[in-house]
Formats: sequence, structure tokens, C-alpha cells
Amino acid sequence: MKDHGHAVYTYGGPTSESPADEHIPCITEEERLAAVGDNHYTMSSFDYSLPHWRKFNANVIAGISERIQPKDFICVIGGLAHKEIADAFPGEMTVEFGIGYGGVFAKYQVFESHAWMHTVYGSKSNGNPNSVDGRFFDAVVPGYLDIPEFPYRETPDDYYLFIGRLIERKGYRIAVETCKRLGKRLIIAGQGEAPEYGEYVGVVGPKERAELMGGAIATFAPTIYVEPFGTVAPEAMACGTPVLTVNWGAFAETVIDKVTGFHCYTLQEFMDAAEAAPSLDRKAIRQHAVDHYSLEAVGPQYDKYFRRLQLLWGDGWYQLR
Repeated sequence: MKDHGHAVYTYGGPTSESPADEHIPCITEEERLAAVGDNHYTMSSFDYSLPHWRKFNANVIAGISERIQPKDFICVIGGLAHKEIADAFPGEMTVEFGIGYGGVFAKYQVFESHAWMHTVYGSKSNGNPNSVDGRFFDAVVPGYLDIPEFPYRETPDDYYLFIGRLIERKGYRIAVETCKRLGKRLIIAGQGEAPEYGEYVGVVGPKERAELMGGAIATFAPTIYVEPFGTVAPEAMACGTPVLTVNWGAFAETVIDKVTGFHCYTLQEFMDAAEAAPSLDRKAIRQHAVDHYSLEAVGPQYDKYFRRLQLLWGDGWYQLR
């Protein structure tokens, strides 16, 4: 956003490396570790009555109160756990961005995929989908990648990859069954117990993750539930690696069938896709990720959205040039 002329203030933990105009620490590292340990903050309960949320929100409210200017946007990403922050500033525009969760509350919402936006809308239908209307000042802006963190590989090594939580709904058994039937090498990374087939390497860091993705013939992302975004797919594609996935949730948008990967419905289709993956153009797959999910591609979409919201200080939907 700074590249598009916006002043940016971030409120978070003390170790942030954000290039914002100012970073305001609102929780100590000791408090963060007590709440989530070595896990990502999303692994913590989003129960906003918990002490760490209450203290964090109170510090954020105090920090915003000192700095907020007329027509500023307050951007939150913690769902209902951050509603307390929005409630403290009823006269300002609070925007939930990067929505890939339920429990949304803000008047202005930015979803990570159309699939998830419609899922959230439908959840409010009380059983009557025809009762749900769209909202002009909501938007879909996809997740984004720092492309240099995912180096391109023209020629992969001789293995397939599954990377993600080892739970049934992530579909890891589909990867296992496919590669077992084909007699193919499968590397598995993620939190959970090692499956009966494949080489389990545990939880990996960002650099090793990119190396594994770049070296794979294809990456499996067969999530059974409706995936809000599924960052694994764009990350793999940024390395030039095809994605073997399903045709619902965000994957229906992020993966182009027979171009950047394959949409599959049966075990046989996953097996056929695994064998066909080497025929896809890895350079074109990489370019698709750059064109759609790089910071340079996504940044202008957020800028356009915020400038659209600025119309609401004037005539709103009726504002003309």
C-alpha cells in the first residue's frame, strides 16, 4: 500500500519486519508465546474473551486513538476477535481483509476468493439462498506472494509433493493412494503423523518449503472442504510446479485445468493427472502465478478497493467523475 501512496501503521507483535510507516507493538513476545507457542497466531482460539486477545485489543485501541486521522481505514484480520477494535471507532470505516474464515462482522469485507465470499453469504441465508443479496462495497482480492521467495525450477526432481496439515479434510490420503498405486515417490510435509506410504519430512520452514515445491513434478492440493484460498497452490505454481486438486472452493479459480494443473474427481483422474503433469509448461505456470498473485499484481487491487471506499465520504455508489 505504501507503493500506492498510502500511509500504513501496523499493530502487532514486537518482531514485525513490516516496512510500514510505523509499527506499534501491542503484545510482548512472552505473551504471544504463552498464547500460541511456536505456532502461527491462527492456531490460537479466536475467543476474544481470552486475556491475550483482550490485552492486545486494548493496546491496539489505545494506539489507534493516538494516531487516527479523518477518513482513515481500520483494517482487521482476526474476525470476531477484533470486533472490539471496530466497536471502539464507530465513526470510522473498518475493513476485514484477507477473509478466509467464518464469523465476519465488518460492514466492509475483502474475501480471498469468490468461492469463499459466496460461501459466507450463503451461510447467512437461513436455509433460503434466494434471500441473500450481494454487497457493492465488498470485494475479492486474492492472497499474495513475495515471488522471489519461490524460485522457479525448469526441471523438477523425481517426486511428487503433499504439503499441509495431515488431516483427512486436507486430502493427504488422496496423494498417498495415488502415488502408491502408481509406484511414485511422494514427499509429505506438514503437521501430523507420518502416513503409511511416502517420505515424511515433518514441518518445514519457508525456504525448505519453496525448495520442495520447486523440485516436485506436481504438488497435491486435494482439499475436501471448500478451501477459502489454499496458498499452497499459488506457491507451487510460483515455482512452476503443476497442482493436482479438486474443482471446488478457491481451486476452481486459482488452478486452470490442463494449464497450471488438473481438477480431479476420482482416484483414476488423480492418477491420470499425476502422469500428465510433466507435459504442462512450467514456465507458463510460473507466469500465471506472477501475473495473478505477486505483490505487484495484488497491490493495485487493494488500492482500487480502498479508493472505491473513499467514495462513501461523498456520494457513494452515485459518485461520478
